[in-house]
Amino acid sequence: MPWTQNLSVGISMIDDQHKMWFEKAEALFEAGKNNRAKEYVGELLDFLDDYTKKHFSDEEKYMMSIHYPGYAEQKQAHTAFIAQLEKLRNDYKSSGGNLLVILNANQMVVDWLTKHISNMDKKIGDYAKNAH
Repeated sequence: MPWTQNLSVGISMIDDQHKMWFEKAEALFEAGKNNRAKEYVGELLDFLDDYTKKHFSDEEKYMMSIHYPGYAEQKQAHTAFIAQLEKLRNDYKSSGGNLLVILNANQMVVDWLTKHISNMDKKIGDYAKNAH
């Protein structure tokens, strides 16, 4: 599922990072579906983990800079998602690189991202627009 305009939060830094996130998530699941090299999937999982942490950190700094009132709730959601990603990486490693683990996680990741952006990140954009 690609990033679409209706997922825009109206803050270009955040939108650009979300687009990249969706691209990488899609590449990961395509690799899983096509039984590509396990190393490639492992690399993508590592990238997603690093990128997610960077994105959340950037988003949190931005929220603090505009004194966003929903910061604590966002931080909590971010922390929970990083824990889910960590579990996914561990499941993948402990399964001996079973690509089914990746495919089963596809829905979780895309659902979370889409819901989180639609329900929570859009509020940051709305607040930023109205606060200035």
